[in-house]
Amino acid sequence: MDVTYEVLAIRYAHLDRTARFNFVGGDEHDGPMPLDYYVWAIVGRERTVIVDTGFDHDVAQRRGRQIIRPVAEGLKAVGIDPDQVEHIVISHMHYDHSGNHDLFPRARYHVQDAELGWCTGRDMANPEVGGIFEAESVSAMVQKVFAGRVQFHDGDAELAPGISLHKVGGHTRGMQVVRVATKRGWVVLGSDTAHFYANLEPGRPFPIMDSLPLYVEAQRTALKLASSPQHFIPGHDPLVLARYPGTRAGLEGVARVDLVPRG
Repeated sequence: MDVTYEVLAIRYAHLDRTARFNFVGGDEHDGPMPLDYYVWAIVGRERTVIVDTGFDHDVAQRRGRQIIRPVAEGLKAVGIDPDQVEHIVISHMHYDHSGNHDLFPRARYHVQDAELGWCTGRDMANPEVGGIFEAESVSAMVQKVFAGRVQFHDGDAELAPGISLHKVGGHTRGMQVVRVATKRGWVVLGSDTAHFYANLEPGRPFPIMDSLPLYVEAQRTALKLASSPQHFIPGHDPLVLARYPGTRAGLEGVARVDLVPRG
């Protein structure tokens, strides 16, 4: 790999809950199993790409989530100015991945055709489906389309040398993962193809999905794209911060997933 990147997991929010909510069919032990919410920064010599944009305080309050550090503050803490970000990948349009839509005034957004078509279509009239989206975030993305700030993709695409997008579906209609060249190999930012490492175990999918067969196949595809299972990064697991080194002493809630995990 001629071009390699640092990849940062930046936690911005948290939700305390138990395991029964995190697996189809629940969990008979039902111990504590909280979710962390991340945005991801891919940092190279020539470019910085942000993956997903999180949600703000208003959404957190309405949905009962706890903001740990607003997305803007988390990015600035690692030296990234949101005003200067030029490329953002939206893995999917759920509320926790596509908010803060005024935070990146210069950015071009990379979205799958199928995702934006789905979240502006008839299925959103079903509260069980549409309730996981924020209408304001969806309409803001539509406005960006008319402003010429959305790059649509239909399947796999190279965003830049060493960074590629891969449509996998399953969790949502146009779910995409991001494959990144790093010094330790190909890291795959899996987003919600698996919320937790435990969702990769057979028979333990996360209960929110568009299609169970496609969800299972999406995980297989994502794992094949990674250099090893240890190069796959789930979307909401607190273990990401526990397993990977931080960026510098004293800065909590940020991990370098391009580095070798501890242990």
